[in-house]
Amino acid sequence: MRNRPRRLTDFPLVADLAQQWVDFNEPAAKLARRKERASRALTFWLVLTVLCGIVVATGSMPFITGGVVFGALAVRAGLRLRRLHRAPPPSAAPRRRVPPPRTSLAHEPMQRLGRAEASLNDLMARLPAQQAGPVIPAATVAEAGSTAADAAQALRELAARIVAIERARDAAPTGERAALDAALRTLREQLDEGVDSYGGLLAAAGHAVAASGVDLERPQAALTDATDRLAGMAIALRELGH
Repeated sequence: MRNRPRRLTDFPLVADLAQQWVDFNEPAAKLARRKERASRALTFWLVLTVLCGIVVATGSMPFITGGVVFGALAVRAGLRLRRLHRAPPPSAAPRRRVPPPRTSLAHEPMQRLGRAEASLNDLMARLPAQQAGPVIPAATVAEAGSTAADAAQALRELAARIVAIERARDAAPTGERAALDAALRTLREQLDEGVDSYGGLLAAAGHAVAASGVDLERPQAALTDATDRLAGMAIALRELGH
């Protein structure tokens, strides 16, 4: 069988750098950096203004001009910082993540999770739009969506642990690798079970959409049950990770 060509992100160092670049360009991170720069500028101009004031107080009148200029710049920096603090938080756009390398045990489950997320988002958007006949309460749909997002994050954190342990295994002495391989197999099983649980919520949402306009009592109960099971899975994963 011919080996598939490797992508740059299949190399751990490149994957790390790619994820750091994605995080660096997040809207929230950009806003935080702008606030930090404005705060530093305000401090800088205030310090120069105070120093000029001290020098003027000793009788060096030519520094009055510098004090006025630096004071104006300090006011400008302060107003900019105030605007930034009052600015609404950036819209929570879906965060793009660098997937685990194709050589990782976490790669295939994360591929399945990505496809399941896209399908679930489409189904969740259709549930509130049901017009004819009974509908599933909006609170139930919202809880299912929130639980799905939380569970997906927990699964991604588990996948990141797997990638980190794989790197440690590759750098470890030969005699230590067997134990790390065993730990990785256990984590892969947990990851598979978590993705399957996410798929259970996806199936329940699909049945609910298919039952639009007819009796939704059973699909709603199934959706609630799948949501509860997925929430329990996410809690368990996070407890195991600490």
